[in-house]
Amino acid sequence: MASSFCGALQAQPQKVEGASPGIYTCTDARGRTLTADRPIAECSDREQRELNPSGSTRRKLEPTYTARELQEREDRAREAAIVAARQTDERRRERALLVRYPNSATHDRERAEALSQIDAVSEAAKKRISELSEDRKKIDEEMEFYKQDPTKAPAALRRRIDENTKSVAVQNRFIAEQEDEKKRVNARFDEERIRLKALWTPQNGGNPR
Repeated sequence: MASSFCGALQAQPQKVEGASPGIYTCTDARGRTLTADRPIAECSDREQRELNPSGSTRRKLEPTYTARELQEREDRAREAAIVAARQTDERRRERALLVRYPNSATHDRERAEALSQIDAVSEAAKKRISELSEDRKKIDEEMEFYKQDPTKAPAALRRRIDENTKSVAVQNRFIAEQEDEKKRVNARFDEERIRLKALWTPQNGGNPR
């Protein structure tokens, strides 16, 4: 610490010849106000002020930091910059969200449209299952001729049964995926709703519900 402090003193501007001497003052770690006619060693870790004879501040002396303290200051500054950047990004996203959904009616309408598109896809899959069910009835009617010994059924017929079963499974899986997608869509709109409630105002048609 002594070498750092001496280095700081050497780096300080030299007083101009003939200039009136200043008074150095600071508050040390114990809360005491110290004064001296030169930089105060007890306050090397904190800001000091050099006063004019009138008592006004002539200049301020920055603290002298150890390498560890400098690293800690840099780390704190970096963390603060990251937090500030996140806050700026969050405000930017909020503005974009408000532009897209200026009021609750707009948000409700887009949610309904998104869910409607998913329902349309699910309905198409259900329709396909209905068609496959009709095909299966025809296949089962043909299999009636071989119910005593299904192994005697033609390979093509057995293949149709297998393909029909797999197709139905695919469509059911597809419908389940659409239900999961609806949950994700609703969760997204619910999250947006919470954020938008704080942004909407009666002036822009916001609805607190």
